[in-house]
Amino acid sequence: MPAGLLAPSVRSFFCASAPFGIPNSRFGMPKDFIGAIFFQEFIAWYAKIDNHDAAKSKRGPVSLPDIGKTSSSAKPAFQMENDMRIPSILGALGLGLALGAAAFSAPAAAQDFPSGPITLVVNWPAGGGMDRAGRLVAEYAKKHVNVPIAVINVDGAGGATGVRHVADAKPDGYTIGILGASIISSQYVNQNANAIDDIDYLAFFGPDPAALEVRSDLGVNSVDEFIAKLKEASGSVKNGNDAPGGVSHIAAALLEAETGVKLSKVPYQGYAPTVAAILSGEVNSATLPVHQLIDQHKSGEVKILGVMSTERHFMAPDVPTFQELGVDLVAGDWRALYVPKGIPEEHKAALEKMLADTTNDPEFQDAAKKMGFVITPMDAAETTEFVKKSDAELYPILVEAGLVKVREK
Repeated sequence: MPAGLLAPSVRSFFCASAPFGIPNSRFGMPKDFIGAIFFQEFIAWYAKIDNHDAAKSKRGPVSLPDIGKTSSSAKPAFQMENDMRIPSILGALGLGLALGAAAFSAPAAAQDFPSGPITLVVNWPAGGGMDRAGRLVAEYAKKHVNVPIAVINVDGAGGATGVRHVADAKPDGYTIGILGASIISSQYVNQNANAIDDIDYLAFFGPDPAALEVRSDLGVNSVDEFIAKLKEASGSVKNGNDAPGGVSHIAAALLEAETGVKLSKVPYQGYAPTVAAILSGEVNSATLPVHQLIDQHKSGEVKILGVMSTERHFMAPDVPTFQELGVDLVAGDWRALYVPKGIPEEHKAALEKMLADTTNDPEFQDAAKKMGFVITPMDAAETTEFVKKSDAELYPILVEAGLVKVREK
């Protein structure tokens, strides 16, 4: 029987060996590479048998069991070739098993990441700017990984508790976090806070400049009037801000240092409770990012007197910067995404790509702008450099303001 007429069932069996093959995305080989090798070896071996049977047809057909039971001490040439072919076939099968196992081990695991839910940790309470930013990232990042991304809030200690939660998490890539500029000041205020080098950064979200907001019933309509009121009665204004080390606390401390006044600083665990405090009248002023109180500014309930940035905020173009008013004050938050140290490089690369795709997504950027966020995407290396540069620039300011309690340089 010619090899080409080999029974379809036999051909199907060897073509079905494709599970041992290598996907086209790996090594550049055809998917049924191993099946093809094994099939060709079998064809050649079977053809030798078939040709020999035809040559000795005068003695009648010889079955496969007959060939295996020959008692001649001198093996026919075709059988010697067959004996040599069989190890070759077995070798091909062994190669298939080895490559197949490799294909479904480490490389497959890397390509399959993430294969389960990811947890995104926000280090401030629900409802604040960090929380809204984290949930926005999670919502749009799901489009790029097709796995659930659960957002949890782990707040406390000026944001340091949430950072610790991520830094101590299992380094497998399934726990990531979003943090802000408070990580820089916290490391100098709180001995138990993580230092900036304790984690690995993945991506930059964007800056979030602070501002000075006051209740309308305070009777103050400008930064100059605010400063004059405090110089007349030091500590007479209760300012809502983060706990020591938090961004709005730093903004308030720098405001005091630059203008020579003294506030009565009232600490809150995050932006959301600070907003509630100024709206209820529990405090008279706040040093929060613009978007936290922009609606109340537009309604007249609150007045934003000045923005602590080098340029005016797009949501409040009517509000001058402190620099325009002659006060060299630039302060505020920024946001970045990060992971524990020690996660596999391929997992880190996959997460970095996920976040790059997310922050560069036009739909994401439009949604962020509507929420008052400024989006300036940066990759892992750029974000790491930014954090280190921010640390170097902020440290002397913190020293001058008397806020460095630990890790003195």
